[in-house]
Amino acid sequence: MKSQSKKNLSGSSKSGLLKNVEVGGGPLSLADIQLVAYGRAKVRLANSAKAKVQRAFQFLSSEVAKGKTLYGVNTGFGLLSNVRIEDKDLESLQYNLLRSHAVGIGEPMKDEVSAAMLLLRAHNLSSGYSGVRVELIEQILALLNARILPVIPAQGSVGASGDLAPLAHLALPLIGEGDVSFNGKIMPARAALKAAKIRPIRLGPKEGLALINGTQFMTAIGALTLLEAEHLCDVADYAGAMSLEALRGTFVAFDREIHQVRPHPGQVMVAERLYEILTGGGLSEIARNHENCGKVQDPYSLRCMPQVHGPIRETLGFVRTVLEREANAVTDNPLVFPDSGKILSGGNFHGEIVAMAMDYLSIAVAELASISEQRIEKLINPALSDLPAFLTAKGGLNSGFMIIQVAAASIVSENKTLAHPASVDSIPTSADKEDHVSMGAWAARKAAQVVTNTRRVLSFELLSAAQGIDLLRPLRSTKRLELLHAAIRQGAKRLDADRLMQADMKFIETSLADFAWHPIVSKTK
Repeated sequence: MKSQSKKNLSGSSKSGLLKNVEVGGGPLSLADIQLVAYGRAKVRLANSAKAKVQRAFQFLSSEVAKGKTLYGVNTGFGLLSNVRIEDKDLESLQYNLLRSHAVGIGEPMKDEVSAAMLLLRAHNLSSGYSGVRVELIEQILALLNARILPVIPAQGSVGASGDLAPLAHLALPLIGEGDVSFNGKIMPARAALKAAKIRPIRLGPKEGLALINGTQFMTAIGALTLLEAEHLCDVADYAGAMSLEALRGTFVAFDREIHQVRPHPGQVMVAERLYEILTGGGLSEIARNHENCGKVQDPYSLRCMPQVHGPIRETLGFVRTVLEREANAVTDNPLVFPDSGKILSGGNFHGEIVAMAMDYLSIAVAELASISEQRIEKLINPALSDLPAFLTAKGGLNSGFMIIQVAAASIVSENKTLAHPASVDSIPTSADKEDHVSMGAWAARKAAQVVTNTRRVLSFELLSAAQGIDLLRPLRSTKRLELLHAAIRQGAKRLDADRLMQADMKFIETSLADFAWHPIVSKTK
């Protein structure tokens, strides 16, 4: 079970007190999702949402009482929507839906994804367009606040009619079925509910369908993945700056005037960050030592960091916009509109917009790893670095960082395959009733893997760049780079002779995954 130690970027209190997050009272932010995902916030239903939810439920109930044929309420699903269900079987219909759709396979998703899904599902239903009862939303929040988190297999969703299989697994524990993660153990949901003194809920009309129509699986993964990707952009600027210092490169390429004449916002921002990291407070001893060396231009992986890191940030900005909208969108079907007296079937569950955004994220973040690996290559190559070959003083006897670069190259190659877009594929499902699907779940899952891979490549670069800085001692780098160097050296010592580096690599990767160095890499002054 993954620990709940990840630091969050939304400013949780130093006292450790849990924040409160409301659903149904206003937009959820990605920071809210992160807080709840890692157990750093309790969630409640906004009072203002209860009346809206109840009104939609009453309207739906009145339409059912009139004997109207309503999709998913008194009909079958998909191709079977023309089958009218008898009144005596309406409750069984909703239970059968959850049980039949819970056919996910593969490794279970991490607890934080399940928690984010519960939050997003509750928020979706609290908008008051689904026709469910207030009690159903309260049941979701009861499980979430007790950290009774559904076990959700990774595979099984094509991303339309929403994330059906994952959401079915999410919904089963509400009725006391399926498995959950609770107090660090996997157990039957009924046992966890009993321990937490929560009764299984009985489903009302449409409530099974309302629980599984939507994009909450891909959106939950996407939100948590994006937040880490944004953090890694900050890390990459620092890693690149440290590599440039170790390679005794020039900061001239980051001069503001260069970027003002090609004013892409991301490029300008990264150039300003790099310039400040490398010159803020005056030139470092390393920079002054080679000030008149005659070097004019560095390799692209150093010189063009603004032109590469910048577009990555801009792409992630687009992805953030999509995910913020989707987290607060209504993706159920059919939708209940009491004000206009309509119950309408549509396709808001289709995940194409999220799928494409996740594909863009994969492409962008894969580039972050690609350029990082090239900086590692420059660090270990004596023809380009003027440092000892493979960053080791006694080459031959020692191989130093030789295979660090090989490992990074292998991961970058893996990312290239993962960056192939999932959203360009579609396989018709449900007897061709659902004939175009988004593959958004896979797009999100592979984007998460690209981010994990990129975190590892950046860990390798930080380890290599810190070694390069050490080989230039007693010269010192800039204040902010020395802070990061010191943070690295707390758990990854200088390599003087070959030894196992697994612990060093794990320390840096864990520090990045836990956002431990965010106070350093998020700033330039």
